[in-house]
Amino acid sequence: MKKLFKLILNIIPRPILIRLSYLIRPILAFFLKGNKFTDPIDGKSYKTFLPYGYGQQRNNVLSPSTLSLERHRLLWLYLKNRTDFFSAKKKVLHFAPEQCFLKRFKALQNLDYTTTDLLSPIADVKADICDLPFEDNSYDIILCNHVLEHIPDDTKAMQELYRVLKPGGMGVFQIPQDLNRAVTFEDNSITDKKERAKIFGQYDHVRIYGRDYFDKLRSIGFKVDEVDYTASLSAKAIKNYCLAKGEIIPIVYK
Repeated sequence: MKKLFKLILNIIPRPILIRLSYLIRPILAFFLKGNKFTDPIDGKSYKTFLPYGYGQQRNNVLSPSTLSLERHRLLWLYLKNRTDFFSAKKKVLHFAPEQCFLKRFKALQNLDYTTTDLLSPIADVKADICDLPFEDNSYDIILCNHVLEHIPDDTKAMQELYRVLKPGGMGVFQIPQDLNRAVTFEDNSITDKKERAKIFGQYDHVRIYGRDYFDKLRSIGFKVDEVDYTASLSAKAIKNYCLAKGEIIPIVYK
């Protein structure tokens, strides 16, 4: 199964994968029903989660029903338990909206919710993150998760995110990050998809962020909290929800 998933991820374009996944999810969820692992986003449990990864594959990480990964389930728990995201009136901008969140966030009556992406077929507004069509100081919350590693000029993208966030507003800017690496690595000469997958972890990634990612956000003007929410969870909960222990959620403020 691991080889099949890896082949599918690397061959089929992402917009097509998104559309196909709506058909496949109910089938996967039915056959993998169990009680060993739980997706906190929909509360359903399974005997196993699915493997995932463009380069090196991770076992037991992809929820069959919501298609959430470790980072999505971690963020859901953080937003639910540590913020007023699900209750307070907020104007929200969500980049590259994940399927596990999209319908649930749209259904929240407290949110004025807009999604945007350059390529995603499920986004409301087609836009380049480096040249956004939104007014200054427009949004209370910006969700931009696992996007910046795809963007050649991530400095310009961060500046645009800062521009459209309201003073006092909050952003969540998750990225794939190697916390053992002090300095971010990027090499624009690497363009071959197989090489990118091997070096950066995915064929369309252009860098591996190190610990200096947080300081780069600060240099743009953001106040940054490096939140390890797994530190507040039990080992049993981390295992049950299939989370990545020690993963940092970058919470930024303007």
